[in-house]
Amino acid sequence: MENSPMLQPMVALILWTMLIWLWMYVTRIPAMNRAKIDSVKQIGGKGNDLDQLLPAEVQWKAHNYNHLLAEPTLFYAICVVLILSAQDYGLNLTIAWAYVILRVLHSLVQVTVNRVIVRFSLFALSSLCIIALAIHAALAVFR
Repeated sequence: MENSPMLQPMVALILWTMLIWLWMYVTRIPAMNRAKIDSVKQIGGKGNDLDQLLPAEVQWKAHNYNHLLAEPTLFYAICVVLILSAQDYGLNLTIAWAYVILRVLHSLVQVTVNRVIVRFSLFALSSLCIIALAIHAALAVFR
């Protein structure tokens, strides 16, 4: 059995997500140590509780990691639908790669300069990719 080409952008985005996860902890743990936050004694709480205790630049990585676990879940699901309906090539594959590239760019903006208008523009464009893939999937499964 030959692998679907649609698996490549899916795996690429998963690998990118895990790279952001690593970047988050490589920056967050030292920042927590500098802020004298003893995670061993911490009870309860959420990651965003650290927004008030750590520099914003450190938290931007955590915020982006959370973003990579939100809308991209739709991307993974719609890619599976496209694979199962044999629509995992051509334009759909190009749109899938465009989505991944836009999400990587969104991440790079958010974890570095965090310009909201740039982030929003990249997010909106990536959302249009999801919409296009969803429409193509709907056309395939509801014919």
